[in-house]
Amino acid sequence: MEDKKINVIVTDDHKLFRKGIIALLEDFNFIGETMEASNGAELIDLLAKIKTPPDVILLDLRMPVMDGVETHKKISKLYPEIKVIILTMEDDEQFILHLISEGVNGYLLKNADPDEMEKAILNVVEKGYYFSENISTLVLQSLKRMEKTDAIFNPDFTERELLVLELICREYSNSEIAEEMNISIRTAEGYRQKLLDKSGAKNIAGLVVLALKYNWISLK
Repeated sequence: MEDKKINVIVTDDHKLFRKGIIALLEDFNFIGETMEASNGAELIDLLAKIKTPPDVILLDLRMPVMDGVETHKKISKLYPEIKVIILTMEDDEQFILHLISEGVNGYLLKNADPDEMEKAILNVVEKGYYFSENISTLVLQSLKRMEKTDAIFNPDFTERELLVLELICREYSNSEIAEEMNISIRTAEGYRQKLLDKSGAKNIAGLVVLALKYNWISLK
């Protein structure tokens, strides 16, 4: 991890939980500034006031005034560069898939260990997405059931693009992809953008789901 600190906003309507998460974050040596909001509307107001947007938002789903789903829609339109990790107890696989297709970068259950939260924040910043092992299992099970009913969708990926896609699905960062393929980081970033453009995915998390859903790559 580079020296640059990661700034985070925690958005949750339960004050004790919110304060606890902030205290936890401040123990991580890569965390810079932490801020908080009690609901989506308060978060949107906060984002409009601060000079520099955060790198990551930890976003609860069930909140008064403006819930997490509506809040994420607004964030993705106004601040597409911000990485959003859903922090919730909701583990319905179809709901999770819907949120991923809408562009969330990560999905973390509230009963996760501190080490997993640390990993989630680092992954969404460095690699574009993060799903816990339990969430990944739920998503894969759902995708397998969908394979029999969904139409085939195969964008015209080049061999090099498919190699980059496989590395992305194996959680390689841009710098790791560049090293593996002996290319520049900028070229690796260009491949990522081409994959997003061709697939129609809103972000890397959505791209990974599409790749697994339509068997564009094999991770065996």
